[in-house]
Amino acid sequence: MSILNRIFPWLLLPLFSIACARKNDALSPDHDAIAAEIKTLEDQKLNAANGDSIKQAWLKLDQHATVRKDTMLAARVKYCLARLYAMSGQDSALFFVQQALELIEPTTGNAKYKALIYNGIGNIRSIEAKQREAGYYYNKAATIVLSDTASGLSTEAKSAILLSAAQNNLSSFQYNLAEKMNRSVLPLVDSLPEGHINRQRVLVQMIQTLNTLQRPAKDIAPFLHQLEELHAKNPDKYNISFLYDSKIQYYETAKKPDSILHYELLKIAIDERLHQQTASSILMNNLFVDYSNVAAIYVSLNKPALGEKFIRKASKLKAQFPKLIFPNNEITFQNSLAAVYRLQGKNKAAIDVLNHLVQLQRGIYQSENTQAIAEMNALYQLQAKDQSIRILNENIKINKLQLQKNRLGLIISSLAVILLIIILFFLFYSFRQRRSIQEKEKILLQQQLLRTQMEPHFIFNTLSAVQSFMRLDKKENAIKYLNRFSRLLRSNLELSRENLVPLNEELETLENYLILQQMRFEDAFHYHITQPEDQDLSAVMLPPMLIQPYVENAILHGINLETGDGSIDIEFTLSEDILQVTIKDSGKVNPDIPEITHRSLSGTISRERMQLLGKKASVQITKNPTAGTTVILHIPVTY
Repeated sequence: MSILNRIFPWLLLPLFSIACARKNDALSPDHDAIAAEIKTLEDQKLNAANGDSIKQAWLKLDQHATVRKDTMLAARVKYCLARLYAMSGQDSALFFVQQALELIEPTTGNAKYKALIYNGIGNIRSIEAKQREAGYYYNKAATIVLSDTASGLSTEAKSAILLSAAQNNLSSFQYNLAEKMNRSVLPLVDSLPEGHINRQRVLVQMIQTLNTLQRPAKDIAPFLHQLEELHAKNPDKYNISFLYDSKIQYYETAKKPDSILHYELLKIAIDERLHQQTASSILMNNLFVDYSNVAAIYVSLNKPALGEKFIRKASKLKAQFPKLIFPNNEITFQNSLAAVYRLQGKNKAAIDVLNHLVQLQRGIYQSENTQAIAEMNALYQLQAKDQSIRILNENIKINKLQLQKNRLGLIISSLAVILLIIILFFLFYSFRQRRSIQEKEKILLQQQLLRTQMEPHFIFNTLSAVQSFMRLDKKENAIKYLNRFSRLLRSNLELSRENLVPLNEELETLENYLILQQMRFEDAFHYHITQPEDQDLSAVMLPPMLIQPYVENAILHGINLETGDGSIDIEFTLSEDILQVTIKDSGKVNPDIPEITHRSLSGTISRERMQLLGKKASVQITKNPTAGTTVILHIPVTY
């Protein structure tokens, strides 16, 4: 609530630099003189000394016959009158800006002036706390700016219009729209002069929007850094409270209560000074919320005494200004009070506060619901009026199109035939694409299924080794083995979630597996891995856990583990988009001893996975009774 109260005064920033409207045809000398007078008045800076005289000059122009005959001059004069009355806080501002809207709304084009007038009405409705109606006009103005039809609008005017719409959308829970509009302002403010308020405002609103959207702290950090630099360059032109508010929101996202407390206390010091200097309900509510927030932070830090201290300060402020506390701020206070009571063990008092809080929220809901119904009715009437104007404009267009119907008939028919051909081609192409995508998804699902079948096989083989260590009372070896196994298992789990992994990670996992097997078989073999030279292995992507089963077969079936002199050689070679993996074992010392045949689940799964990789994938196995077995894998890879 505090940050909204601080940003709210920005809605009052005037956007009243309307350029002179001139027609292309010849203008009367009187028209030129009036237009020049309007331009002179627009360029004058308002102050206490000349305010009344400028107002009288605008009122005189409003009654001038030439102005009344020219729609744009009349809208321009009434808009500037609305500016003067808005700056002095008078109700006549709405009267004049609505007259300007009625003049310009039925016209075609004039997008720049429409955007300014829409934004002016939005500002007035926002001051009147009619947020839905204000949002209606803010978004109409912002739509014109975003569509880039309002040529001639200054960068300052565009940024202010978009920022006002973004702030209103944030308070109306249209968070994504608020983010879009804030982001569209970022490139605009770079051209604004140093110290311009919109340079700060867009960063503050971006941080608030991202915090509301619960984006991670790393997304907020760049904007906070820019805001810090802005305050460092122009310390006298920006209110430091906005920086503290933004830091608080950043640390709320980062979940750092100590940092939140630090900047809340700094903000309290500033707000206390401002409250003493200026009597303002907004400043008083800011301080009231500051006290309540700090109390809640101390509760979260388990410091009830300090929390109670700031609750007392908030209660004292509330007693001094009971009718000026905003309802939503009262809810913040009551929540903090209940939290302090709970921490102090005063459960009955906490329950009483919460019951009161429920009644308060119910009253606020009913009040807001009543106001929302009234605003929706007003919006309905506005939309009905807009619809009438649109229908009138459409009827004019229909009459014009009717006159051109005969000439356009042939063109439309030809375009219809071409369009039909394009649609048929598009549908055929979409069908082909969808079918191709479905085939690819089917293959990926099959890959994932086969991978999940291999993981239990690997875990079963590895845990059997741990069981053997424990049975032989080799506790130290078992602990080392389990440590290495946990790292390998974590690596396998991470890789198994991906469809493709970098080659360097696959190599690292494979080497961990070989070290684990060396420990299991008490260094009964040694291995050597040859990697591709002058290649960025992190850029080479292949399916995970595809090579390990073949290495496992080489260890279990390709070497004699009793002799202790077995060897495994693994060579990786890259050739364009094919990775060749050569796995060679030293062979059995006694090849005549027959192996016990069994069904190899990992081998079957691995062959099925290789088949799913396409025609370029292959497995070649060459057995030599004296020189061992050589397995050559050809695996398609991507970059």
